[in-house]
Amino acid sequence: MVINGTQQLVVRAFDAEGREVSLPGPGGDASTSWQMLNGGGTVTSDGVFHSGTQLGTFTNTVRVSRGGAEAFASFTVIAGAAAAIVVTPNPDTLGVGATSQFTAAVVDAGGNPIPATPAWTVVNGGGEINSATGAFTAGMTAGTFTNTVRASSGALSGFATVTVLPSSSPITITMMPNPAEMGVNSTQQFIATAVDGNGDTIAITPVWSVEEGGGTIVDSTGVFTSGETLGTFTNTVMATSGNVSGTATVEVTTTPPPSTGIFGSAAPNGIMAGTEVTCVSLGLIDADVSIHPGNTVTGYPPCTITGAQNLGNELAEQMQVDLTTAYNTLADLPCPPGNVIAANLGGTTLPAGVYCSETEIGVTGTLTLDGGGDPDAEFVFQAGSSLTTAGDIVLINEAQAQNVFWQVGSSATLGTASSWQGNIVALTSITLVDTATLLGRALAREGAVSLGTGNIITLP
Repeated sequence: MVINGTQQLVVRAFDAEGREVSLPGPGGDASTSWQMLNGGGTVTSDGVFHSGTQLGTFTNTVRVSRGGAEAFASFTVIAGAAAAIVVTPNPDTLGVGATSQFTAAVVDAGGNPIPATPAWTVVNGGGEINSATGAFTAGMTAGTFTNTVRASSGALSGFATVTVLPSSSPITITMMPNPAEMGVNSTQQFIATAVDGNGDTIAITPVWSVEEGGGTIVDSTGVFTSGETLGTFTNTVMATSGNVSGTATVEVTTTPPPSTGIFGSAAPNGIMAGTEVTCVSLGLIDADVSIHPGNTVTGYPPCTITGAQNLGNELAEQMQVDLTTAYNTLADLPCPPGNVIAANLGGTTLPAGVYCSETEIGVTGTLTLDGGGDPDAEFVFQAGSSLTTAGDIVLINEAQAQNVFWQVGSSATLGTASSWQGNIVALTSITLVDTATLLGRALAREGAVSLGTGNIITLP
């Protein structure tokens, strides 16, 4: 039977000798009981079966009984006649001259698909469409064209509305990070990137909102604060410009995060500071950021933080505790007399070990660290006062940035265009001058971490 169909079921009764017993009416009388057992529709007290909208075979689903005798009937429900055509996307937004692929689903009254190949036309302007494929190309006139895309099959038609935006308007908005993994009661700066109808990135000032829970957001800045409920909140952060939106998913996980190596809960951070984190422009921190006891972040955006921000909260406090433990552990490592640093390290090659200076450590040029074929080889540099660079770190023979540590008694400065590797753990402050990059961590206990222009920090 097709969906929403009706069928009178006829009951016949026989005695023990196989002789038919006369019953009143096709469905019997009040002594005849009809029941639905396995879905597929409904049945009335006089044996009229009405099929539902669920397709499939329903075995022995109708039972009729009278006295001690019973019988069963099975049904297969198939799609009914075409009842509607659903066109997607609807509505659709695209720039002048841009293309969009429309699709059409022909369905019966229950929403079940029916094989069909619709014909496509444009009825209210806005562009042109391939009559066979549904590929739509917007014209050069901006505006909203209501129910302009039509898909037809027989006497049925379905429609979609198209909005054509000027070439300078956003067509798509992409979110970063997506997804964002955060602890409870932590913050995350989201970034929305818009592309216009010409495929060019354009500047927008979106309105931010939270659609599916998980926390709250500042509608003007995109700074999201997670709540205390754990879970995955799909497409919950939304940035909207005009009638175009982009979304991002947030995963709120247990806090503190799992301990990782010497840094414990502080390990996910690319930057930690005691007072504030600042950036001039074009900076990228591809990691988490934590500040305690301060909570100030300046320059993001235009600079970008892809990870979570824990600003002055309980998790940031615990991270500072773990950072202090790591700082003291590194500072207390014994330094062999032969590894006391007496001159600038630029232009030298060093094996794994602990190296120390009572005052500053300077690197002008290239310092090469040789792992000796051991991927677990560790390099620890202890600076009594400062670390100042005007050069690069090169790792060879399986040496890894994650196993390089710079313990600094006051402050560290990575000079212009330095290509640095390793984890900087400073008592006071850390500064990255323009275009300096760091494969590692910039972790300051008491002061600020300051970035110039074009700095990049990536976890090792």
